[in-house]
Amino acid sequence: MTNRINDDLRISRRGLLGLGLGVAAVPALTACGGVSTSGADGGEGSVSFLSTQFTQVEERQRFEKILGDRVTAAKVAFNPVDASTFGTTVKSQLDAGKVQLSLLGGVHGDLAPHADRLMDLDDLLGSLGDRGFTSDLTDLAKLSGSTTKYVPWMQATYVLAVHKKALEWLPSGVVTPQMTYDQFLSWMTAARQGNGNKPVFGIPAGPKGLYHRFFQGFLLPSFTGGQVTTFRSPDAVTAWQYMKELWAQTAPASTNYDSMQEPLQRGEVLVAWDHVARLRDAPGDKPGDWLMLPAPSGPKGLGYMLVVAGLAIPNGAPEAAKAKEVVKALTTGDVQVDVLRQNAFFPVTNAQLPTDLPAAVGLEAAAVKRQQETAGAIVSLPPVGVGARDAEVGQVFKNVFKEVCLDGKPVQGVLDSQAGQLNAILDELKVACWRPDPAGSPCRVA
Repeated sequence: MTNRINDDLRISRRGLLGLGLGVAAVPALTACGGVSTSGADGGEGSVSFLSTQFTQVEERQRFEKILGDRVTAAKVAFNPVDASTFGTTVKSQLDAGKVQLSLLGGVHGDLAPHADRLMDLDDLLGSLGDRGFTSDLTDLAKLSGSTTKYVPWMQATYVLAVHKKALEWLPSGVVTPQMTYDQFLSWMTAARQGNGNKPVFGIPAGPKGLYHRFFQGFLLPSFTGGQVTTFRSPDAVTAWQYMKELWAQTAPASTNYDSMQEPLQRGEVLVAWDHVARLRDAPGDKPGDWLMLPAPSGPKGLGYMLVVAGLAIPNGAPEAAKAKEVVKALTTGDVQVDVLRQNAFFPVTNAQLPTDLPAAVGLEAAAVKRQQETAGAIVSLPPVGVGARDAEVGQVFKNVFKEVCLDGKPVQGVLDSQAGQLNAILDELKVACWRPDPAGSPCRVA
C-alpha cells in the first residue's frame, strides 16, 4: 500500500514538539487502584497492548508501573517488541482474521505500513478535545488518509549533553545554544588540544547505537535539506567531508558506545549527542555540572529528528472499547508527565510541565524547546513505510560513515555506491518519501 505524508502538510516546529510550558494543565487524572499488567497474558477481557516502545527492561518496568497506577478501566497486558516482530505480528493476525491484539503503540513509521489495518479513530480523537493536540500532529495521525488512524501518544528527539568543564575550551564569540556546525567543530578541536590531545566528544556508534539517526535527521538535513533525495548531492559530499573532520575530533571508543550516558558518567567524554531517553542519567547527582544543548545549524538550517509515537486500535480488536479507555488514560496530563519523568518521552498534549521534574529531564526540556523554536529548523522523521527493513535503510548510512570516516575512502564514490544500495531497497518497497524530503512516490535517491 502507499504510505505518504502529503507534500502540502506544513509541520510547524512549535506544534510538533510543543512542551506545554506555561499552558494550563488538563484536569488531573485520579490515581487509584493498581491494575495487573502481566506481560503476554493479562487474562480474559484484558487489553493486549503490543508496542515498539519501552523495550529496555528498566523502561518497561517503569511504564508498567504507570499502567498499574493510572489505568483503571481495564487490565492491560503490555508487550514491548522490536519493530520487525511488531510488523509481522500485526500483519499476520489481521490478514488471517484472528486478531488477539487490542491496542498498538509505535512510532509513526511503525504504524504507517498498517494504515488499512487500523480502525478509524475520529470519534475517539474528537472526545479528547481538552488534550490540546496540535493540528500538525493530528494531520500526521491520518497516515496520509482522510481519517484518524492513531492518537498521538508521546514524542522525543536527540540533543547534546555537555559537561561544563568543556566550556573552558569554547572559542570566543560562540554562543552555545546557537552554534553552527563549523563553530562546533572548532570547539571540539580546541577541546581536544586543550585536553592533552584526547577528544572530549562522543557519539553512540556502537553495534546498538543510534548514530545513523544523526546522519539521517541532523547532519544531512542541515547540509542538504533532505535525507534521501539529496543523498549523493554535492551538498551531501560537503556534509560527509565535515563529518570526517568531526570524527577526527571524536573519541575513537565511540564505535563501542551503544548509549552515551555511561561514557559521560565515567568521564570518558565530556560532550555527546544521543536520544533524550539515553541521556537522562548522564548528570547523575550533579546536574549543576551539566548543560543540554540543541544541535548545531548547517547551511540549510537546524535539522533535527522528531520521533512521534501513536496509539492505534487494529480492525477486529476483541477489546476495542476498553482499548479506547486506555488511550484516554494515557493521554491525560498526569500520565503524560509520568512518562516524561520516568522514561524521558515528552508530552504531545497541553500538559503543564511541573517545576520539580528530575534535574536531567528539566535540562532536556529546555534544550528541546530551544531546538524546536530555532528559526529555520528542519523537521525530519525516521523512515516511514519501510517497516521491518528500517535496519537495512539505517545500515546504508552506517556504511557511509564506516567507509568515509573509518576507512578514508573518497566521499563521492562511497555515496554513489551506497545510493545504489538504498535505491535497491526503496525500489522494492515503493514508498513515498518522508520529511524533510518532498513526499513524491516512489522515493529514490536522485
